[in-house]
Amino acid sequence: MKHVAVLDIGKTNVKLSIATGDGVMLESVSTGNELLAGPPYLHPDAEAIEAWFLDQLGNLARRHTIDAVVATSHGSLGALVGGGRLLMPPVDYENEPSEALNRRYAELAGSLADCGSPIMPGFAHMARQMLFLETEWPETVAEAEHYLGGPQYWAWRLSAIAASEITYLGAQSHLWNVRKARYLPIVASRGWQRLLPPIEPAWRRLGAIMPDLVRRHGLPEGIGVLCGIHDSSANFYRYQQAGLSDVALISTGTWIVGLGDIRRPDDLVVSEQRLCNADVHGKPLAGVLAMGGREFAALAGDAGEGTADVADVARLLAGGTMPLPSFSDHDVLFPGTAGKGRIDGPQPATPGERRALALLYVALLTDTCLDVLGEQGTTVLDGSFVRDPLYPALVAALRPKRRTLFNTEANGTASGAALLASHDSRDGPAPVDLRTPMDIDLPGLADYATRWRRATGGSLPIAKDT
Repeated sequence: MKHVAVLDIGKTNVKLSIATGDGVMLESVSTGNELLAGPPYLHPDAEAIEAWFLDQLGNLARRHTIDAVVATSHGSLGALVGGGRLLMPPVDYENEPSEALNRRYAELAGSLADCGSPIMPGFAHMARQMLFLETEWPETVAEAEHYLGGPQYWAWRLSAIAASEITYLGAQSHLWNVRKARYLPIVASRGWQRLLPPIEPAWRRLGAIMPDLVRRHGLPEGIGVLCGIHDSSANFYRYQQAGLSDVALISTGTWIVGLGDIRRPDDLVVSEQRLCNADVHGKPLAGVLAMGGREFAALAGDAGEGTADVADVARLLAGGTMPLPSFSDHDVLFPGTAGKGRIDGPQPATPGERRALALLYVALLTDTCLDVLGEQGTTVLDGSFVRDPLYPALVAALRPKRRTLFNTEANGTASGAALLASHDSRDGPAPVDLRTPMDIDLPGLADYATRWRRATGGSLPIAKDT
């Protein structure tokens, strides 16, 4: 059986996995994604990632028959290349732009509806990264041949073939209008068209790993290199390939990332909270972001490990203990609340209550995200939070008239990316293990949630069905 190697570039870790054509994980290795403070700015160490990746790929190829390799990564990871090398390191999105750059970018970015998201903090948008690079290093940008999204950089590094891809351009890059399927005006006005290579499908085999890399790292000849995909869209693709539709997917970790099917894409209204992403075919998806992992950690502290007890949640509800946003510096769901998080009412008295309060809070954030998405028939939850069975149970209890399922497998992004290798040949649904949350009895939860919504500002772009 031939297998797929998946390079998954996360904000904190880098993982290399071997999967079957059905997306079943066989083996994984990982390393930290260490950031370098500079010069010239905070950036991931692409050279270290490459050395580790190719070394591990050679090791894995001695145990598995690898037919293809595909990369996936978090958004906002752009690479300026030319002459066969990386000219400028990727700009980490948590760098802080200057006020002058922010003002200039606000003038150039375009409308909220066309961009698909508001202007976010830091360097969250590839277009703002490009403006920064050409402002500070104009000669380097002038000699560049391509500006590539994260997954496409690794495809180029392996195959020497440059491509762009819809899901990555559609992940708040501010380069691409997802709904109109065209580049935003900033691309033409800044002359960036020459840097953006032709758009290829995420599943397209661009070529094979270059012979010199094959020789140097002891790799088998003929391993195909796929174009690659944005990590959240890869995870969504996994459920699409399992035959699900009319679904809202909430993936949890450092970020709570929500993506939702839109029955009529023309009806997708972008707001300060409601974003527009793209699936592998370029179809618009409703999107939403919340920094759930950091919010959870701020509330739970050293009580973050383990599982929460429903009895602790019941005591918090009865006492009126209420966490209000935001405990991180990301406040898109609740503008103006960054760093202002607080706990009203009696403070949690035990480690168990601290964890329970953190879990209740991220369940309420999830409920809010689903409101913003305007969810359709089914909610699917996955990622790190579902390891505590109380999390999906709380979300289901907050939305009793909706169907809620969850998936405890930890490799959704890698599985979805692996499925790209058999995109054109698959003749049945890909396997996925979906479970139903346990039933919990929490008197007063609905009233508590109503009071919490009122305390956090109340109205949202899309009201939930009642």
